[in-house]
Amino acid sequence: MSEFIIDAYRDAAANTGNRIYPLVRAAKLKSDFARVFSAHMGHLISGGRFETEGLLVTGPSGTGKTTEIGALIRRFNDDKITLPDGSCARFAECVLKGIGTWKDLSKATANAIGYPVSAKARLTQNEIWDIIFREAKLAGIVGIHFDEAQHIFRGKSDADRRAVLDSFKTLMKSHDWPLMLIFSGVPELDDYINSEPQLHRLLHRIRFTDIDVPHDYLTIHEIVGSYALRAGVEVDHDLMTQDFFDRLVAASASRWGLLLEVTKSAVAGSQDVRAETLTRDHFTDWWVAKTKCSRAATPFTHSGYQTLYRKDHPFMNALEN
Repeated sequence: MSEFIIDAYRDAAANTGNRIYPLVRAAKLKSDFARVFSAHMGHLISGGRFETEGLLVTGPSGTGKTTEIGALIRRFNDDKITLPDGSCARFAECVLKGIGTWKDLSKATANAIGYPVSAKARLTQNEIWDIIFREAKLAGIVGIHFDEAQHIFRGKSDADRRAVLDSFKTLMKSHDWPLMLIFSGVPELDDYINSEPQLHRLLHRIRFTDIDVPHDYLTIHEIVGSYALRAGVEVDHDLMTQDFFDRLVAASASRWGLLLEVTKSAVAGSQDVRAETLTRDHFTDWWVAKTKCSRAATPFTHSGYQTLYRKDHPFMNALEN
């Protein structure tokens, strides 16, 4: 066995990597996606021209948007739904972080559908979009998820933003092969999208909200228990208390995606030391290893954790700002 592989962390990642705890928001995401795709499918069957719709999913970083949408797309692609032309429906994914101009956007989109455009290609905007529509249709790609979409708007002039928004409209309103779009990003993305009324009209909005205590205590209880059960370890009674739940929420900056990350990591740590019971110490050990802070100053041990750890700076205590 390689000296660079720790069995417990490898196995934990392998066992939980594609498994998402079924939060209520996942049902909302699936329902809205299914409604949009069903209408899209109906239009394809009818054979007439149409403009399709899409989703706008927003929430603070760490709420789990990318993970939830990725899991939905994997299930959709695995379903192998047959389109009217006999091909299997698929969704593509494209990360927009670091994408600057409309040309960068078009090339990233082409790459996402599996048809890279050479950096040396002397193509107009319309020519690149025509290639994208043609290749997407041939591949059965019915839509694209644009993740971290706020990045393509930041620092741009109004004219450049309008050009990008027009590009997205073009994808959704194509006469030959309109593409469903899913945009995901932080809340500021909503403002950028709202500046283009036609695009705004075509999107269904889903907001990933923060953890709400005490309303979400039961869900937190189930998350900790389910990950421990999958790993084959018992759960210390101390972890089933309101005090621990509040501390775990503070450690996670009230964000579901981070809470899942912290819990999975603590469980993996318990497996690494061959513990039979998951305890608060395993959460503390992971926190200290990640942040290098004193054991006495973690959200799982410090008496003033609620003021020491704030929602706007995950994994960082107020004294470090």
